Amino acid sequence: MRDMIKMVVVLTALAAFSGGLLAAVRDNTKDQIENQQLTFVKGPALKSIFKDASNDPISDRFKITDGDVERSIFVGVIDGKPKAVALESYGKGYGGDVGLMVGIDMESDTILGAGVTTHAETPGMGAKAKEDPGFAEQFKGASVKDPVKITGDGGSINAISGATITSRAVCAEATDVGAIYTRLKPQIEENLKALNK
Repeated sequence: MRDMIKMVVVLTALAAFSGGLLAAVRDNTKDQIENQQLTFVKGPALKSIFKDASNDPISDRFKITDGDVERSIFVGVIDGKPKAVALESYGKGYGGDVGLMVGIDMESDTILGAGVTTHAETPGMGAKAKEDPGFAEQFKGASVKDPVKITGDGGSINAISGATITSRAVCAEATDVGAIYTRLKPQIEENLKALNK
């Protein structure tokens, strides 16, 4: 009986030590992991959206609490003024979640550009949502106040051939970003005033 108690105590101590060590590693690498994701996952989409920006949207970002979600807002300085922002949304595609970054011109409330950040879609089909610049180009100029839809659903976006589910998911995310932006616009403008100083 005494040996069994010793084993339980030793196992408990080892489990507590291992758990504490893992938590410490996670806390110490959290910022590094976030920077890697920003640079290599979101960075390419931001660069394609903010081609004319004179700043680094990754370093000029801020966070806004939206209900129970903290959203990153990326700022694009164009013609010397912070007048564009980008937000990211996630939705269900054919193979899994699809992440979409959408840039918005704050003066006209229209989409500047869009870029897929993450996906698990079929190579050569749904993956074209990220690889084909012509697909993303279709979102330019769309109003954030109107739903974005593929032509088969009465919209103006030509779906990727053989990847209608992915195309619908990307359109739904663009619509979602428009709704988030509209809801958070007053807070975004306040943060941009602080950035302007």
